[in-house]
Amino acid sequence: MTAVLAAAALLLTAGCSSDDGAPPEKDAAASSPSAAAPSSPSGKAERTPPAKGSVTVVRTVATGLDSPWGLAPVGDGDLLVSSRDEGTITRIDGTTGKKTELGEVPGVAAEGEGGLLGIALSPDFASDHMIYAYFTSASDNRIVRMLYNERKPAGEQLGAPDTVFRGIPKGVIHNGGRIAFGPDRMLYAGTGESGDTGLSQDKESLGGKILRMTPDGDPAPGNPFPDSPVYSYGHRNVQGLAWDREQRLLASEFGQNTWDELNAVAPGDNYGWPEAEGHADEGGFHNPIAQWSTDEASPSGIAYAGGSVWMAGLRGERLWRIPLKGTEASADPQAFLEGEYGRLRTVVAAGGDRLWLVTSNTDGRGDPEKDDDRVLELRVR
Repeated sequence: MTAVLAAAALLLTAGCSSDDGAPPEKDAAASSPSAAAPSSPSGKAERTPPAKGSVTVVRTVATGLDSPWGLAPVGDGDLLVSSRDEGTITRIDGTTGKKTELGEVPGVAAEGEGGLLGIALSPDFASDHMIYAYFTSASDNRIVRMLYNERKPAGEQLGAPDTVFRGIPKGVIHNGGRIAFGPDRMLYAGTGESGDTGLSQDKESLGGKILRMTPDGDPAPGNPFPDSPVYSYGHRNVQGLAWDREQRLLASEFGQNTWDELNAVAPGDNYGWPEAEGHADEGGFHNPIAQWSTDEASPSGIAYAGGSVWMAGLRGERLWRIPLKGTEASADPQAFLEGEYGRLRTVVAAGGDRLWLVTSNTDGRGDPEKDDDRVLELRVR
């Protein structure tokens, strides 16, 4: 069953820490306020990672990518990457870096921050070969799934899209776009308020939310609001989703002029936007694990590895490490690769101490070099 919920998408011209490069109203240092940390779901004591970490760029996996956005490891060392502006999905050979275009996703209407955004593989990808994609259409943001047949010629390997979810508000800005299957095999999607700040606090709207649904697009069992895909609300523009070793959901979020956020997501909780940006002492809002001034971050994708969250920064042009103890930061966030590779869009766990990192310099807001954009392999601690 396709879940259909209508929502208005009104574009406002408010300041934005996302990709527009607008200067923040004030400079502020990072801090680490948080809500009370729940106990470990497993009941076991959690190891606290070292206060300081390290990052080594092992190699450049691929170069010459156009506006890359989503990344999905296939399982044999190869990677799938989506192009926001071209609307295509490409397979990268994890050994040679060779690129093979699977095909173009029909119906993508790329404009501003919209286009072909996040991708994710079905939990049963080994048997059903389904690729899920979140994209901006002419009327909304939606999620589709497509059959991937690598036996067909390059450019013709994607089947016709089956729309599993539609009606997410669209705009030139704040389209959200990150999707991921959780440990519960449910599909999670981070959405934006498309510039209409009123949508974030409206639990009937799909804008400014984290959504949780079945692979077929129905509201997932156990969601906090009856017959609704809404999992949490009061978000501005969710860009990163990841789970820690205790299967707790974490999310990164663009602030406006003051604070970007890393949040521990609890079902049914309100994350404050537009009444609160960053840590709030009143209002009953769920406070972030950590917050940054907008020129230091503009966070996009996140990954969990080695007891820490690794967060890619667009405007900040750096990779942040946030060591965790439960759902609190156990030490101050630490920045790596500052200014070395430009804007950083997506980071994905590659197993063990490795990460995949995707740059974002060809999206119209960066300063691309000859080999941009690229995928890097990192070793982290």
